[in-house]
Amino acid sequence: MNAPLEFASLRNQVSAEEWQTRVDLAAAYRLVALFGWDDLVFTHISARVPGEDGNFLINPYGLFFEEITASSLVKVDHHGAKVMPSKYDINPAGFVIHSAVHEARPEVACVLHTHTLHGVAVSAQKRGLLALSQHSTFPLNSLAYHDYEGVALRDDEKPRLVNSLGRANSLILRNHGLLTCGRTIAEAFGAMYQLETSCRMQILAQSGGVELNELPQSMIDLNREQSKAATNGKGVSLVWPGLLRRLDRRNPGYDA
Repeated sequence: MNAPLEFASLRNQVSAEEWQTRVDLAAAYRLVALFGWDDLVFTHISARVPGEDGNFLINPYGLFFEEITASSLVKVDHHGAKVMPSKYDINPAGFVIHSAVHEARPEVACVLHTHTLHGVAVSAQKRGLLALSQHSTFPLNSLAYHDYEGVALRDDEKPRLVNSLGRANSLILRNHGLLTCGRTIAEAFGAMYQLETSCRMQILAQSGGVELNELPQSMIDLNREQSKAATNGKGVSLVWPGLLRRLDRRNPGYDA
């Protein structure tokens, strides 16, 4: 039998701001698992360490997302070198993607990347995400595409990936998966929820084998204007506390 995972608490070894980021990031990992968006250990979410320019938190390579805790997250610098002791390495492909976005977009605090079935299925379609649902109108207002270049292990892909992303907050990596970024961890998670749900709805609609009704650009533009009103101006902060309560009921312990 495998020994249970145990990590010494880092709560008293880091700043209060870093600890809160660790808790939120660990929650995001477990929520990705809870929603079924994980791919064994092969995707990743990163977050900037508040007050530490160039330092980031990312998952310990080899842990499943539902196992990640605030104290198990690995702190690395912009080169991917560990700046706090950890017996775990990090995913090199994950760091290439994430470090590129963080370096180019200083306002981005969190980058979330997935390989979901529906996301990859849409990424393989030439037209990408279609305006087939109300959900799709939200990512379509800030969506970009990046052509597949193999497993993301080469630093020379970084400028091309950054150029593809531009100022968008959602990116479809063609034949690969989905990526979202946000000013907070909650924001990146909320963007992924909309993008992933839109992809799932698209595949379901296409599976019906009948002609589909696409929304016009005017509806996409209208929903961009109405998006704040739809949440009373609160955005994803309206649902993030509820997501944490759900996680506390179904998979507690992320804040250890």
